[in-house]
Amino acid sequence: MSEPAAFDFQPLDPRIRRDPYAHYARGRREFPLYAQPGPLRLFSLFRYDDCQAVLRDAETWSNVFPSDLRPGGENRPQVLNQEPPPSMLGTDGAEHARLRGLVNKAFTPRIVQRLEPRVKQVADELVRGAVAQGEVDLVQALTYPLPVTIIAEIIGVPAEDRAQFKEWSDEAVSVLGTGFFGALDPETIRRQTALRQAMDAYFVPLAEERRRQPQEDLLTGLVQAEYEGSRLSHGEMLSMLTLLLVAGNETTTTLIGNAVLTLLEHPDQLARLRADTGLLPTAIEETLRFSSPIQFDPRRCTRPLELLGQELQQDDIVLCWLGSANRDEKVFEDPDRFDVGRPKTAHLAFGFGAHYCLGANLARLEAQIALETLLRHTRSIEAAGTEPPPLHPSPVFRSFTSVPVRLAPA
Repeated sequence: MSEPAAFDFQPLDPRIRRDPYAHYARGRREFPLYAQPGPLRLFSLFRYDDCQAVLRDAETWSNVFPSDLRPGGENRPQVLNQEPPPSMLGTDGAEHARLRGLVNKAFTPRIVQRLEPRVKQVADELVRGAVAQGEVDLVQALTYPLPVTIIAEIIGVPAEDRAQFKEWSDEAVSVLGTGFFGALDPETIRRQTALRQAMDAYFVPLAEERRRQPQEDLLTGLVQAEYEGSRLSHGEMLSMLTLLLVAGNETTTTLIGNAVLTLLEHPDQLARLRADTGLLPTAIEETLRFSSPIQFDPRRCTRPLELLGQELQQDDIVLCWLGSANRDEKVFEDPDRFDVGRPKTAHLAFGFGAHYCLGANLARLEAQIALETLLRHTRSIEAAGTEPPPLHPSPVFRSFTSVPVRLAPA
């Protein structure tokens, strides 16, 4: 009998990134905790229950990754080690709760529902324009401008700056997650530093304006929190605004694009959804499960422990592969089948535990409205071009930077 082939899971390999599911399935069966080759003590976790357990335990598994733990971090020039205060994404415990609490009220289900008429208005304008063109890149025409317009209005920054926001967002997430697999070169770090400085320079005068003239927006709330004392420092406010602007559009852009691409790959399900748009909520949940926008969620081990028969050390890093967990056959029936009518499932697409995605309700609303508007204004949607869509540069996302489509008007 021949020896089984070695497990060669390379998260940066474009072929694996485009279609990782066979590797995920083998990881779940044979290598549930896989030691990734590379400069860090880095492990991949593939099963639903294991990923959920790690994400649930915020004391043992931290979301803080000091720069000296990253490849080459200890050798970085001092000027490059001047990192900004962490956003709520890079904090734990009481500090995380403090920062999250300052923006949480802007994303409650009640507040999100009040945004519905405006989301519908923006989506309608964008889809009408796209249908009039006939053949478009759906990312440029709809999946990016819709969420960035809405998050810009929530924060209180001009939506007409969205071209600049997209440039910043693309640069900010282009290297997200890559540092786990190798050192970032000094030029990349300098570009990221320059980006942060440019965004700070944009937000500072806006914040000063809100201090003088408060408005009904999130920026005013953050400014007032800053000036009320120690609740939010100036640096924390800028980090928070940067996170909200980027995170407020990136995942939703990916979700809408993945929904369209997946429906095009499953024409029977597209026809079913056209015939019954009441399935839109479950279609979005199924897209989140089947084609998860975020593929992995990292955590740092805070103490030595044993996990799945392996000894882990303090500061070891585990990547919880959400894209694999959401295809776990022990949790989801027939997990590789895309079913727009699948009963709501407890997928992990928005994470789990203390760091569960703050904007999940908003992302769902925007995606449902975008799809409903697209279906209502079109007779058919077809993929345009013969080349595979270009991959997002970050391995964190299973996403595509361009989605060319032909739209036939209804």
